[in-house]
Amino acid sequence: MTHPGSPHVAVIGGGICGLAAAHRLVRRGTRVTLLESSDQLGGLGTFFADGDRWVERFYHCIMPTDVSLLALLGELGLRDSVQWRDTTMGMVVEGRRHPFNSPLDLLRFSALRLPDRVRFGVVSLLLRRLGQGRDLDTLRTEDWLRGLYGDVVWERLFAPMFGSKFGPSFGDVPALYLWQRLGRERNVATRGYPDGGYKTIIDALEASISGAGGVVRTSAPVRRLHSTGGRAVLTLTGGEVLDADHVVSTVPLPLLRRIADDALAARLPTTDLPYQGVVAGVFFLREPVTEHYWTPVLHSGTEFDGVVAMSALAGPCGGRHLVYVMHYTDRDSQLYLDDDTAIAARWSAQLRGLYPELGPDGIEQVRVFKAPFVEPVYPLGYLAARPPVTVEGTNLLLATTAHVYPDVTSWNSSVALANDVTRRIPAAREDQPAVAAR
Repeated sequence: MTHPGSPHVAVIGGGICGLAAAHRLVRRGTRVTLLESSDQLGGLGTFFADGDRWVERFYHCIMPTDVSLLALLGELGLRDSVQWRDTTMGMVVEGRRHPFNSPLDLLRFSALRLPDRVRFGVVSLLLRRLGQGRDLDTLRTEDWLRGLYGDVVWERLFAPMFGSKFGPSFGDVPALYLWQRLGRERNVATRGYPDGGYKTIIDALEASISGAGGVVRTSAPVRRLHSTGGRAVLTLTGGEVLDADHVVSTVPLPLLRRIADDALAARLPTTDLPYQGVVAGVFFLREPVTEHYWTPVLHSGTEFDGVVAMSALAGPCGGRHLVYVMHYTDRDSQLYLDDDTAIAARWSAQLRGLYPELGPDGIEQVRVFKAPFVEPVYPLGYLAARPPVTVEGTNLLLATTAHVYPDVTSWNSSVALANDVTRRIPAAREDQPAVAAR
């Protein structure tokens, strides 16, 4: 229920961070309008229809350590819908497939010499402890890992894995990012997936916001944003104008600068993070090709860098087996700009090369999707350079991927950020009567 005396908050962006922020605000009685530029809510959690089912365009999973996301699912009545499964990891190196889960798997991992395998195992067990008390924010990932694991392991395994994630600057990313990622995953094989898919989470958040009197609008891009200390004015397509007491922007800073008027643009953080986008191929297969949920693909002549067998986590999709392959890349790269049909054809051939048992008829359908802003490439010392969530002299608050560091970019870190940002907005006055949702 909303309160007539409460501030009106406009939330820009209908991804998980924007939805979580709007949900949190309406539960406090705040008047909220959420504006999403596309025709779908969910951001990277958007989906497409496949028969009578919905399939995510990009793969996702829930980790047992995702406390903020799991708490939100509890509020929505969805926590018990998460199906937990033990998953495994594979590795493809020079076209050869390897399991990569146990000490025995590591001893048999012929892509490394035996001394390097032993060193890899010992260092990996101690890596979290070795990072404690160190200023990893100002230490290059390459310097840290090359020093611990040696040149061979770095060049054979880590360089292509980090290069696929962060592009040419992969070695310069702060070692703190890796350390935090290990803290999230903690070498556990258990992963979760909500029954009915991520669309159930998005739908539940939309219902929560609307049911409490909030307004959720899709296909409503903000064309211009003006914000001072006292008010904000948002101009939408067609010239529609909205006034708000506070604005929460969840869109990447490069996109926010495009819609900010001159006065606001001059106050925005000067942080200029490069972003990696992603090209993802979604394959529907007649038969499973691997029992491993996650398989990095290294030195194997493929444009994609990994295979995620989603059916190993979520089960078959309409009797078929769902596999994602992906390549993180700059949104101006040739691959990103390439035709989807051409990418699908090349990647189908490359997947058959890795898994010949697919045969000519093993791939039933392929869909290609792209997202321009997925992973910021953080510079060294970013903890000190990370912009504040408040913009001085305005009523604008920022909740973007530029703000989640050192946490790993994920639905969990986005929910945690939404929780933090919304706490900074004054709650509805308790002496005002509530207005029930219509």
